[in-house]
Amino acid sequence: MFLLLRYCSFFFFIFLCFYPRSCFPARITPEQITVITTDDTHKSTWFNFTRFKGADKDSHVINGMSELKKYFQRFGYLSIPDGQDGNFTDVYDNQFESAVILYQQKLGLRVTGKLDSDTISTIMSPRCGDTDTAPGMIHATKHFTYFDGKPRWNAKSGSDMPMTLTYAFSTSDMINYISSSEIRTVFNRSFTRWASVIPVNFMETEDYESADIRIGFFGRDHGDGEPFDGVLGVLAHAFSPENGRLHFDEAETWAVDFNKVKSKAAVDLESVATHEIGHILGLGHSSVKDAVMYPSLSPRSRKVDLKLDDVKGVQALYGSNPNFKFSSLWESEISSNKGNGLVCRSSKWTFALVVLVFFIL
Repeated sequence: MFLLLRYCSFFFFIFLCFYPRSCFPARITPEQITVITTDDTHKSTWFNFTRFKGADKDSHVINGMSELKKYFQRFGYLSIPDGQDGNFTDVYDNQFESAVILYQQKLGLRVTGKLDSDTISTIMSPRCGDTDTAPGMIHATKHFTYFDGKPRWNAKSGSDMPMTLTYAFSTSDMINYISSSEIRTVFNRSFTRWASVIPVNFMETEDYESADIRIGFFGRDHGDGEPFDGVLGVLAHAFSPENGRLHFDEAETWAVDFNKVKSKAAVDLESVATHEIGHILGLGHSSVKDAVMYPSLSPRSRKVDLKLDDVKGVQALYGSNPNFKFSSLWESEISSNKGNGLVCRSSKWTFALVVLVFFIL
């Protein structure tokens, strides 16, 4: 009996040591609200919105709700009712409930009409400054969107494709803690991703004033009618074709390598650049959370690979790059989704080996 217990204990120890945790099903839970603490003295722009979690129409009047309504107005979900002298009230009324429902629909959230945990978490996430559902946005599908009139760039010589768009960096409005070569490398990769799926080429030029796309880092009110708001909050914004302005908030802690940046509020420059280039090309925001054109991005996270929704949206504007194959995109997404499954299948051999050792002993 003692010998049997000894063997069983040995088997259990080996099982715990070698059986991979990745083979156990992941427990899926709603994204938790994270209070961002930074190396700076700043806090997330929308930090105080946590206190509205759980609110719904039955809550009636909530002190400070008017500030949250301004957020909804800024991103195209709410307008100030007539007779309120240009101000919002603190009442959780029918109009605001409708705005919350529309927000949840557009952002791919569970539609409840309440400020549940997922909704508040998404509201508080740093995001693009372009609106999600302004009167000037139209939907081609339930996912990707376009600007009013479906604007796009046109080849200067007529309808010849592929066309080449030039881009340049401001000579004065830049950040100095990331080298010029690193910034140029990041943007080159971002432009290349879009060029790989549509017949449009991008070429850097030194002539900022005459470039099709003009890139710079700006603070607060910088003269385009869309002031930035400091650390986190709005990260960047871009204008529809053929405007070409692409602006980043200089107050952010921009990063090209998280291993070299310790701030918990660091934002991946390449992810935001890839997103904003989508706007430059004419895409609006997507309701697909994994898509590059989804409006929000958590600090210290990367989202640079175009998804099917991004590609279908931009190709509806420009057509397909002759060298692009949808099969490669499908394979990439399937491989990403099944990555954990491949690890689990290989781990069956580890389990079999442990069982074999048990019987040999």
